[in-house]
Amino acid sequence: MAGSTLVSPIASAQARAAQRKHVSPWREAWRRFRRHRLAVASVVILGLMVLLVVVGPLVWQVPINEIDFSAKLQGPSWQHPLGTDDLGQDLLARMLYGGRISLAVGLAAMMVAIVVGVVVGAIAGISRGSVDAALMWLTDLFLSLPQLPLLLLIIYLFRDQLKDVAGPEVGMFILIVIVIGGFRWMPVARLVRAQFFSLREKEFVEAARALGASTPRLVIRHILPNALGPVIVAGTIDVAAAIIAESTLSFLGLGFPPDIPTWGRILFDAKDNIDFAPHWVLAPGVAIFLAVLTINFIGDGLRDALDPRKVM
Repeated sequence: MAGSTLVSPIASAQARAAQRKHVSPWREAWRRFRRHRLAVASVVILGLMVLLVVVGPLVWQVPINEIDFSAKLQGPSWQHPLGTDDLGQDLLARMLYGGRISLAVGLAAMMVAIVVGVVVGAIAGISRGSVDAALMWLTDLFLSLPQLPLLLLIIYLFRDQLKDVAGPEVGMFILIVIVIGGFRWMPVARLVRAQFFSLREKEFVEAARALGASTPRLVIRHILPNALGPVIVAGTIDVAAAIIAESTLSFLGLGFPPDIPTWGRILFDAKDNIDFAPHWVLAPGVAIFLAVLTINFIGDGLRDALDPRKVM
């Protein structure tokens, strides 16, 4: 009887340990992420915003360039829930259309920054000597450049050529994504390089190397998957930074053309009417604020969820 009372707690402990062993790292990360209430709430809010800009134009089928001078600078009403601008154009329709472009620019620029940063950081992290030094010199060079003046200069020089080749909307989209992503890859490269330095001397990497694994296989199969956690967190920050950068360029008049209403462009058009048409400024300002805030909170939640040293 005494033996059974001693064995049962040990057996139950072993069973619990066995259950814990079968929990995948991504499932454990999801469990940790769900405990970050602000991050979960931000996912819901951002998901609703994405749903609105994707499905909204199908429901609210008001043309974005329909001019009605008799309704110009009107406040929110049943006919125009967000009011109208100085040409009588419906702000809700323009906000829904512009949200697609602003969020798409953020995601696409983030992908450019992540891809370039991971490639540069991985090559520098797995290499030694002159290759690593040259890539880090290039990274430091880009970090030292004044980003906003260069963004303005590059867009000013090349926007007309890309507009002629790909059209005004697609051409400006490609140019803005490449330019913003091209100036956001440096922190990702440094982060990936540091992760590679930490992981390339680990036992599982040494074991794979001893078994004859090639360098590309070591990078792709063993090191890079274990370095993706911080990269995902950095990606969320890049999305928010890209949305702000696109809004800044549009606000300065060097973003999308006036007939393509991104959130930043709507702010630029509204800047001279703040005193007597505050609704025109509030709509895009609140949208940019919510998008950036929710993405930052999601990044905080991912950082906590993917940090193996944090106990939640």
